Amino acid sequence: MTAPIISLKNIDVTFTPKGKTIHAVQDVSIDVEKGDIYGIVGYSGAGKSTLVRTVNLLQEPTTGSVTINGETIFKKEARTAAQKITGHELKEKRRKIGMIFQHFNLLNERTVEDNVLFALENSKEKEAVKKGKVAKLLELVDLSDRAKQYPSQLSGGQKQRVAIARALANDPEILISDEATSALDPKTTRQILALLKKLNDEYNLTVLLITHEMDAVKEIADKVAVMQNGRVLEKGSTLDIFTNPQAELTKEFIATATNQDQAIATITASDTIKNLPEGQVFAQLTYSGNSTNEPLITSLYQHFGIVANILYGNVEVLQGTEVGSLLVILSGEQDNFEDALDFLAARSVSVNILKGEQA
Repeated sequence: MTAPIISLKNIDVTFTPKGKTIHAVQDVSIDVEKGDIYGIVGYSGAGKSTLVRTVNLLQEPTTGSVTINGETIFKKEARTAAQKITGHELKEKRRKIGMIFQHFNLLNERTVEDNVLFALENSKEKEAVKKGKVAKLLELVDLSDRAKQYPSQLSGGQKQRVAIARALANDPEILISDEATSALDPKTTRQILALLKKLNDEYNLTVLLITHEMDAVKEIADKVAVMQNGRVLEKGSTLDIFTNPQAELTKEFIATATNQDQAIATITASDTIKNLPEGQVFAQLTYSGNSTNEPLITSLYQHFGIVANILYGNVEVLQGTEVGSLLVILSGEQDNFEDALDFLAARSVSVNILKGEQA
């Protein structure tokens, strides 16, 4: 089996400002396979940015090990000295790990072309070769016509495209996107995510996507880890996490990303739900495309006499699989409800009763 391109094992990062101990990252282990888009999601202060800075040792772990492409570049156990690469070896390793950030970090006094060229300052290639490479990178990010302009003349999305071109200048194997879409509007965010997906597809570029927006993870990530207070709450394929979240924070992120929270709040406040008749329940049904080949709503009525009045429906496509959510009012003979719920559970349909006798 091929070794992961990134392997973080038992990573701890502790700070002690003014004698106060802060556990920024606590015992985190993550493996990222080559060609993955791996999302690390959490609110501000979760420790996700500190964690990914250990990948290129911009932040040294307090304890733990960092292995890149099968080579352990850092290892430290409690009460032992750190074993790590330094100097030229570390610099070369960092050249193969590109980074883009929320605030672009462009040089305002340099043109778009020169901002990308800046990443090649230490390259031994001839100037003409470097400029040719820059031209290809600007074409790749659709900015060829902006080469002579300055950052102040660009939109936020265009600035981020320059930052991506610059991050690709040294032909990295890994690209770290640290909240790179947080300062952008929704339309531009989708365009940047689409560009990252294109780079992943066409160049097999491994992407670490650091974000507080599960919507970004939903768009392009293959795998995801959810962080809170320096720890990973859960991790797995994007499909598995979305269809079977375990942690309450994950459920909260997913509800927001799929607009389920807003739909539930709106419908719950309606007179229909406020005045829900006795014997009816308001429920959320969640399922994935491979859960069942049966027409569930029809089957509920045919087998159990349970009528489902659909109030809201949403379908997402994650990793090529449809994932659906329905908000329904279920009504019928109470004696049949338990059998109906067992029927749904047997077909991997999750049922969350929000209001009614079964709640």
